[in-house]
Amino acid sequence: MSEFLDTLKTLSTAEEFLDFMGVAYDQQVVRVNRLHILKRFHDYIGKAGLPGDVAEADIRPVYAAHLSKAYGDFVTSDGVTEKVFKVFEKAAAAKKNAFVPLGEISRKTS
Repeated sequence: MSEFLDTLKTLSTAEEFLDFMGVAYDQQVVRVNRLHILKRFHDYIGKAGLPGDVAEADIRPVYAAHLSKAYGDFVTSDGVTEKVFKVFEKAAAAKKNAFVPLGEISRKTS
């Protein structure tokens, strides 16, 4: 395993990831969206599907670009809009299906 990937495994906060990858950030954006940024980063690297035999020198810039993109998504947006977590997707779907036409409301008589 590469030193880069070994170090990634030891990181736990969004700030640690951003600092390690050299991505400049606004602390306020991270404070509000830290979990969303990390989840989006995880999704981006998952979609990239990097093969296991890629050299460390080639992995780091790709990961840094994905983290920078994930962070950037939340500079101008927010977690509710981006729907990174399933809870937001379910809430949007429930809201979409919440309308009941007046004609479908009936009074049940016993």
